[in-house]
Amino acid sequence: MSAGVDWLSETSPINRKSAAESVFEDLRMAIVSGRLTVGTRLPAETHLAGRYGVSRPIVREALRSLQTLGMTQTRTGSGTFVLTDRPSPELRYGGYSARDLIEARPYIEVPAAGWAAVRRTGEQLSRMVKLCDAMDAQEDPHKWVKLDSEFHSAIAEASGNSLFAKVVSDARDSLSQQSGLLNIMADRRVASNVEHRLIAEAIAAGSDETARSAMEAHLGQVKQIITAIMRDENLVR
Repeated sequence: MSAGVDWLSETSPINRKSAAESVFEDLRMAIVSGRLTVGTRLPAETHLAGRYGVSRPIVREALRSLQTLGMTQTRTGSGTFVLTDRPSPELRYGGYSARDLIEARPYIEVPAAGWAAVRRTGEQLSRMVKLCDAMDAQEDPHKWVKLDSEFHSAIAEASGNSLFAKVVSDARDSLSQQSGLLNIMADRRVASNVEHRLIAEAIAAGSDETARSAMEAHLGQVKQIITAIMRDENLVR
């Protein structure tokens, strides 16, 4: 019996309150410890879901975060394979690195929030508020990440600046990957909901200064946690 099969045979039910995070951490530690060796093909999502007693979307979210760290690779039609027992030297989300996003977002999304406060339409504001409501109610991590992405895009669009809107749209996949990793490793969803609501309220009030400050605070929290993750995972020199 191989190490991978032996590991799979052990049931390990997960507390559903933090299911995706727990699945991610268990898989990560199995890889780091060598119980799942480099080159191993991970069991199918269905088998992993059975092992942990969770749904397939929970497993899928954990696997996405492992891939974001560069520890696994999912190949269409073949499955997910272990690439390394250590995270990649630099966090990357598709075409952008964590550093790219940390450095660029304050120069795009902070002014976009300010302009949205003075230029948004009633329809655009209604959409932002509905997205905040949906995020508060959403427990599925992947669906929440999609709503988060839509919220930031909605603000960029409401700014009335097509360049801001295009940049945020172009980075949307990378931003979603980063958001997913934050939720898995730092349980950011509830705090983000509060921060998003403050941004929306400032935009609703028409206060460009307050909207900028609220977005700056939100991005500051993201930067702080991503930096901590990178440090903890030895992803920075």
